[in-house]
Amino acid sequence: MNNDSSSRIVAALRQWVAGAAPGAKLPSTRSLVAEYQASPVTVQKALQALASQGLIESRPGVGTFVRAVRTARPSDYGWQTAALRSPSSPLPPSSDTMRNVPGDAIWFHSGYPDRELLPERLVRSALARAARGDAALSRPPAAGMPELQQWFAQELGTATPVGITPPTPNDVIVLPGSQSGLSSIFRALVGAGQPLLMESPSYWGAILAAAQTGVRVVPVPTGPEGPDPADVDRAFAETGARAFYVQPNYANPTGAQWAAGRGAEILDIARRRGAFLVEDDWAHDFGITSNPVPLATQDDSGHVVYIRSLTKSVSTAIRIAAVIVRGPARERILGHRAAESMYVSGLLQAAALDVVTQPGWQTHLRSLRQQLQARRDLLATSIREHVPQAHLDNLPRGGLNLWLRLPDTTDLPRLVRDCGDAGVIIAAGTGWFPAEPAGAFIRLNYSGPNPGAYPEGARIIGEALAGNSR
Repeated sequence: MNNDSSSRIVAALRQWVAGAAPGAKLPSTRSLVAEYQASPVTVQKALQALASQGLIESRPGVGTFVRAVRTARPSDYGWQTAALRSPSSPLPPSSDTMRNVPGDAIWFHSGYPDRELLPERLVRSALARAARGDAALSRPPAAGMPELQQWFAQELGTATPVGITPPTPNDVIVLPGSQSGLSSIFRALVGAGQPLLMESPSYWGAILAAAQTGVRVVPVPTGPEGPDPADVDRAFAETGARAFYVQPNYANPTGAQWAAGRGAEILDIARRRGAFLVEDDWAHDFGITSNPVPLATQDDSGHVVYIRSLTKSVSTAIRIAAVIVRGPARERILGHRAAESMYVSGLLQAAALDVVTQPGWQTHLRSLRQQLQARRDLLATSIREHVPQAHLDNLPRGGLNLWLRLPDTTDLPRLVRDCGDAGVIIAAGTGWFPAEPAGAFIRLNYSGPNPGAYPEGARIIGEALAGNSR
């Protein structure tokens, strides 16, 4: 085809279409071939180009016509206002961390590790093997594949000290990701309208799950070493709450790891109050300069409801997590899980189990620790150099995030917007507070793509902050 001929025909026909009435029939292909002295292939490609632009439409066996302009009738969904009524509890807006952004931007907002930090070879091989096995066609038990239950129980059991009875596979419920597990736990153990204690700031997904299930969140302030036990005890006493959602290791968003002995103090309070501690160990595989010891290893009387996810460390496409819970609470949670999803994909369970039981898994985790440390240190150094107005109170010993306190006069929405316009995507800290924010914060993820751009990203943040004021 001669591109010049095609372009010439497209331009001429576009002018013809502009002067024709909607529905007018174009000359036949034979006529156009003769008129423009071009091959049938060239004419057909010109017509395809006009059709792709929405200017003409072909009717097989009839001909080609100028496309009529159709005005879409606006949809009226007003009837749903009456049908839905007011929401039982207002849901927080979706988090900035879930935004899709241009590939050439510098990402600090996402809550997931970049692909290069995942065990890609192990994942691909595991999925291929799972697809060839029985898991691809069979329904697993409601509580999960026994082998995967066994693995989760052993992972927690190996860290359990002498004198504490380790969990058994029967204490494990496999989940399609920890997010849906939080909803089931809050619904089963707390209930709509009842109080739930939660560290502030805390994981935005837990705040969302609490709002969706209708529980009443009671914030408990927390810091680099965890919440003050006196504040926790007072909150239990004042509210009558029977559950406290906590992240003792590498909390999202702050990266905090509870001080030594803090977990034992808070667990004693829960025992005395007859309450549950919902421990979210989301970052178990992301230790950098310390090793996470779950609070659940200190409890065998059912006070700690322990959640561990593999989604971030194995693959975002393999949404597998587990909750380890003992006593009647397990049956409550399992009942709610059955109502929501009945069972978790056996294919994904088999793939997850395959990955974490391969010899290469431990090799990957050792490499991951080194990569996360290098990224964390690079971003922290870049922030200190280019964003001197920001305070990094805690260099996390694990996890994926830095939590920065900004001047109180910072206009956060404007800062996020200005950084985005300059190609740097950040997440305002507002969404991580269950109640009013305690200050102006941003969360920066150091596990995103292109760590070589961290210094440039920090420079842009610093410039945007310098020109920012309320």
